[in-house]
Amino acid sequence: MAIVLRTEGLTKRFGKLLAVDGLDIEVHEGEVFGFLGPNGAGKTTTLRLLCALVAPSGGGAEVAGLRLGRDDARIRASVGILTEHPGLYERLSAADNLRFFAALYGLSGREMEARVERYLELMGLGAQRDIPVATFSRGMKQKMAIARAALHEPRILFLDEPTTGLDPDAARTVRDLIVSLAKEGRTVFLCTHNLDEADRLCDRIAFFRRSVIRIDTPDRLRAELYGRTVEVRVVPSPRPDHLARVRCVEGVREAWLENGSILVRTDDPLRTDPALVRALVDAGAEVAFVTERRVSLEDVYLKVVHGAAEAR
Repeated sequence: MAIVLRTEGLTKRFGKLLAVDGLDIEVHEGEVFGFLGPNGAGKTTTLRLLCALVAPSGGGAEVAGLRLGRDDARIRASVGILTEHPGLYERLSAADNLRFFAALYGLSGREMEARVERYLELMGLGAQRDIPVATFSRGMKQKMAIARAALHEPRILFLDEPTTGLDPDAARTVRDLIVSLAKEGRTVFLCTHNLDEADRLCDRIAFFRRSVIRIDTPDRLRAELYGRTVEVRVVPSPRPDHLARVRCVEGVREAWLENGSILVRTDDPLRTDPALVRALVDAGAEVAFVTERRVSLEDVYLKVVHGAAEAR
């Protein structure tokens, strides 16, 4: 996939405070890229740097084919950003808010109206199109802000905590939008504290604390830190000889009994699982099910981020 965002040693200082320290990342076209870190890690500052809203103290970046520091006005016109504050005109209706921002992006006439209608409907706000935004709930305003950020259909959409304040139905609407944008080939740069959401949505994740600690896919991060664990449920319960048979299967790194199941650590469950089942059946076991246990992304996050902090 084409690289749509690249940074080289991107750095930002505020006086003596080092907010972003030598950031080096590459993000691909059509990728949902998660950017995760604790409060105060510099995530929002990074977004503002990449959208040319603040100037870097050092290093550089290329955003959607445009050079930071040389093409800043074009970068601001080319990307979409959702910040922590909705930034809407509360006396205007939902539709008029989007028309105003559409005009700023150079849209007009039928194209403007089509975009306004599309994003109001995508955000579930079509029925409220003529209602002043001042009457909207916090969640509705958040959805309006997301519609505004995506309205001009930028190549890169930067989202800072997009589902904060949203009820489950509205949060699902936002997640569906992110998936649909990625399928269209657009890149979504997602900052979130919702680790389950990041796990479901992101192709790759960067753990960040002033600088990048680790970048990889959620599954590869799990496998690297914890391996992969398969649960084999045997009824009525596994016998010691069952466990002995499992430990002899090629590819099994470790096996133990837990709550009536055999747990197996292996690098490649797709290759190992059929051999496990054959070995148990040959030993006279009744296999009820085989399933892979997934370590939560929260556990991965805490191990990576806290480990990096302790190493310092």
